[in-house]
Formats: sequence, C-alpha cells, structure tokens
Amino acid sequence: MVKGSASWLAFGAACALLLAGCSSPTPSESSSASGSTAPDASDCASPDEFCVGLVLEGGVVDDGAFNAAAWEGVREAAEATDGVATYLESTDAVSYAANLDDLGSRGYDVVVASGVGQPEATINAADAHPQTRYIGISQDMSGGPANATGLVFRDDEAGYLAGYLAGLMTQTGTVGAVLGSESVLPLKRFGEGYRLGALAARPDATVIMSYNNDSADSFNDPEWGATAAADQIAAGADIVFGAGGTTGIAALETVAESPGAGTTAFCIGIDVDQYETVPQARPCLLTSAEKLIAKGVSSLVIAIHAGESTGQDVEGEVALAPYHDMESKVPESVRAKMDEIEIGLADGSITTGVTF
Repeated sequence: MVKGSASWLAFGAACALLLAGCSSPTPSESSSASGSTAPDASDCASPDEFCVGLVLEGGVVDDGAFNAAAWEGVREAAEATDGVATYLESTDAVSYAANLDDLGSRGYDVVVASGVGQPEATINAADAHPQTRYIGISQDMSGGPANATGLVFRDDEAGYLAGYLAGLMTQTGTVGAVLGSESVLPLKRFGEGYRLGALAARPDATVIMSYNNDSADSFNDPEWGATAAADQIAAGADIVFGAGGTTGIAALETVAESPGAGTTAFCIGIDVDQYETVPQARPCLLTSAEKLIAKGVSSLVIAIHAGESTGQDVEGEVALAPYHDMESKVPESVRAKMDEIEIGLADGSITTGVTF
C-alpha cells in the first residue's frame, strides 16, 4: 500500500524555484593548488591558467549534500591540474543563467552547473561561449552543443538500493520518504526507485511518500521536512529516507532526535555519505543513497584538461554509503543481500521498474 501527497506544480515554476536561495554573479569563494585568489578575466583567458567554475542553481555550497559534493569535485580537479576553482551561488533562475554566462565571458576553461531543474540554461551558456566546456550535473546534454557534457546518474537505482534496504530492515512494515518537489524529474526517479525497492524487498510494506510540492522553496524548507518526518514516525514508519536539500536533512535530524533513534527508528541520507556531512544525523543513519558526484565531476574536469573526448552524456556511479555506526545493527544476511542487489543493478540483471 502506498500513501502520499500527489499535487503537482507546473514544471517551469518548479525549475525557477528549485533550491532557491543565494547571491549575485560574483565569486563567492575561490581556491587553487597555489592558494591564489580567484583569477580575473585576463588570467582565465590565458592558455597558461586553467580555470574551473562551479555555478549553484540554488542553496549554499556547504549544504552537506548535492552542492557540497559538486564543490568537492571541482576543488579536487583544480588541485590535480594546478588550476583555480571558484563557485557562484544563485538566487533564482535569472541569476543562475547570468552566473553561467559570466564565467564563460571571463574565459573560464570549464564551468560546472550544479542543479537539475534548468538544463536549458547550461545549453544556452555553452552555445554563447564555445571556448568554454560546460558540465551539467544531473542534466541531459544529449541535445546540446559539442562543448556541453551531462554528468548523469541512474537516480532510480540509488533510490531502489535505499528502498530495498528499508524494506529488509523495517520491523513495523512501514517505511517513509520525505522529498522535495516531485516535479523535478531526477528527484521523482529517486523517490519512485525507493518506493519500488521497498516493495520488492517486502511486498506487504506500507510506503509513505511525502513530496513537498506546494512550498515555494521545496528543497530548502526544513520546517516542512521536520513535520513530514514526525508525521511519518507517528504513522508507524521506523525508517525514513530524507531526500532533497535542507528539507531532507531536517527529516533526518527529526528521526535522529526521536526516542527510538538507532534502535526502533532509522534514517537514510541522499547524494553523498551524510554520515560525514550531516553528523547530527548519525544517531539514526543507516546509510546514504549516493550519487558519486565529486568523483564524477573531478574525473570529467581532469579528462577535459587532458584533452580527452568525453561525449555528450557521461554516466556517474551510484552506491550505498558504508553503514558506519549502524553496521552492527544490519544483519550479515541483509548486507549480503544488498551486495547482491547492487551487483544485479550494475550488470542489468535487476531493474528498478522505473520507466521515466
């Protein structure tokens, strides 16, 4: 049985509002292997200076999830290439597009777009600045220009792994997920993968799906995330998947603060190993459904620096993070089954059932 909020926002509105929150098109922070400050336009236009920029669609760079992983990958690539890394935060769709254009205008070699809602903004910037390579994280660039590459992930498989683990581990037979807007397709694939994974592991499970469809800032609404998680616990859920910026992090924190945290109440993170980035969630954190964003970004930027061909879309890896403090709570039989599921998804012998 599946319960859940089902109201839909218009896709365009969701894209404009996705993860909103940030700044103007000026560098927010910079780093380089030599410790120098952000280069000016003439430095980046020079063939002797390798400049890598990150543009955040919304949220903050230290969000403990998607953005933080993207920035980690950019910094790792800058270190490996003796280059310079800079990030820009965006307040809305207009500033996001302006930031993408700004770094191209200043002669940056590579611009990484962190966000899932506005691939057209990345394509437009790549069209306008053919000398700059653009990388869109979780953005399909298959229809874009030759200087645009999408770092795409099988979001449904990451969600399926999380859901399958939840289905195996639940004692009440009820599990939940607290997510941002379902009008954002990669997030919807995460959620549907989770739902189907839980039911594959335990067909009689109740899966409570709570999408934050009506908030103006659905990925940055911790009050809603905390309330949704509390409601799911009250409804009998003993495992909650928190997915989507600070909204999802608030759900994790709510479970971590519950009386049964780590014994009768558990949580699962998203995007990165949130044991490392959201330590307040550790009392309940079973694992995280990771998209290996940092690794994918770093590898792509280094390949571009080396002059290698990358293609239009490059598939990044997904995996479950280590169980960390909860390893003793996860039976050996469950760990073995999860290894089997992960291998099956990788070799295609297991499919998630998500068709969009």
